[in-house]
Formats: sequence, structure tokens, C-alpha cells
Amino acid sequence: MMNEPLVLEQAFNTSIEHVWSAITSFNEMKEWYFPMLESFEPVLGFETKFKVENKGIEYLHVWKVDEVVPLKKISYEWKFGGYPGNSLLSFELYAQNSKTLLILMHSNLESFRGDIYHDLSKENFRLGWQQIIGKNLVNYLEEKYKD
Repeated sequence: MMNEPLVLEQAFNTSIEHVWSAITSFNEMKEWYFPMLESFEPVLGFETKFKVENKGIEYLHVWKVDEVVPLKKISYEWKFGGYPGNSLLSFELYAQNSKTLLILMHSNLESFRGDIYHDLSKENFRLGWQQIIGKNLVNYLEEKYKD
């Protein structure tokens, strides 16, 4: 459906503290998320920019932290330099016994005009998040906190 946020849920066999660190610590984010990330701080108003190359095209990622509730939620605006649109990405964490549930919500993806810029389509974001959260972050946390 148009203008509905992309939502992805993923459970992890580790604590909220471990997942929170993975999604907010600059050094950890570089390991599983964006190795080319140049800076990040989970601080309201913090801004960062970094380039990602895809199929020979460089995309300038521009993030601005919009909300921080330690160990519960972090949100940031996400846009691309030189392209239309501005989205909001949120990670929310919930304790589930000895596990942690992460709910990712990425809203306003249609503003990127994926109908014109296919790389920025909602479907590409869905596939990307499935890889980034469902594989990269799962593997990172399993490896880092294995028994």
C-alpha cells in the first residue's frame, strides 16, 4: 500500500543492552551495518553523511538523529543528497524473556520517488533491510555473544 511504513520484526537471542549497543555504537555499526560510516552518535540532533556506491552510482546518505530513548528507541531522518525525499527510520527494542525483539519502521519511503530512481524504491529497501537486519545483524550478534 502507498505511504505505509515498511516494518520488519527480528528477534535476537541476546539482551537489549547488546542489541542497543549494536545499533547505536559507531564502531559496532561499522562492522555489520555500513562499513563506510564516518561518524555516529546516539544524540538528538546529531548529523552524519557518508557515501555508498551501488552499481557504479554513489549515494550520499544523510542522517539526522530525531529521537533517542536509551535501550528502547532510536530514530533518524534519512535522505539522499541530490535526490528528492526524506524518510524516518526507527528501531524499537522490546524484552521477550531472554530475547530481544527489534521492530524496524522505515516511513515515507515513497518520497524518494522509487518510480523514477529504482535503487531508492520501497522494494529495494525491504530487500536491503531483510539482508541488513535479518542476516548481517543476526550473524554479528550471534558471533559476538556466542557462548
